Amino acid sequence: MVAERVAGPSDCREVPRGFRAGMAASLLVCTLLALALDVAAAQAPSPTDWANLQRYRAANAQLAPPAAGEQRVVFMGNSITEAWAPFFAQEFPGKPYIGRGISGQTTPQMLVRFRQDVIALKPTVVVLLGGTNDIAGNTGLSTLEMIEDNIASMTELAQASGIRVVLASVLPVYDYPWKRGLEPAQKIVALNAWIKAYAARVGATYVDFHSAMADDRQGMRAELTKDGVHPNEAGYRVMAPLVEQGIAAALRRRG
Repeated sequence: MVAERVAGPSDCREVPRGFRAGMAASLLVCTLLALALDVAAAQAPSPTDWANLQRYRAANAQLAPPAAGEQRVVFMGNSITEAWAPFFAQEFPGKPYIGRGISGQTTPQMLVRFRQDVIALKPTVVVLLGGTNDIAGNTGLSTLEMIEDNIASMTELAQASGIRVVLASVLPVYDYPWKRGLEPAQKIVALNAWIKAYAARVGATYVDFHSAMADDRQGMRAELTKDGVHPNEAGYRVMAPLVEQGIAAALRRRG
């Protein structure tokens, strides 16, 4: 019986160079994948953090209070706002605009985190854009009245804290690619009519993205979107001057 030879350091030198390179590349891929999973895990809400309060907790803690005379603006929303934030430096250069959107969120989730992610940051203005995921049923059945109640509650919280409110229309959608057949277009039109009337009633500023972006089916114009729901860069270029006008109008209002 021949005794088994125990592998030692010299065996590594015997591995062909190409094989060692392949192993190194595989190790690098595995390492990068592990890092990506760690980042995803850090951003994903825990089963007990329904509103994903941890998403911006660290960023909020690191954010200094507004400087004297600074007119900070917080954008509160869902994936549309989250994907918009990387364009802020380009579209609003030098402006103290802060994105607090979370992909997939509905207005009840936004309401839960409104104090942490908006009021505590002491903005002069909040831009509120939400409601489409409610219509899509992301957190269960939502009637228009339920969405309206949540928008009203966030508006009341902001105004009670001395924050001026910009209420944005829900963007046009003909069909949700992740939940076909809900026929959201006319529901969004109805919700936007309420938002516009409510804004006028309570002294908020209404920004109408919908009219500037809708096609003849009340969906989003194809050149402004990548999937019929989320704007592409061209879509955000349409939205930017409209929201700037809304913010300027809100700033002119007496606090």
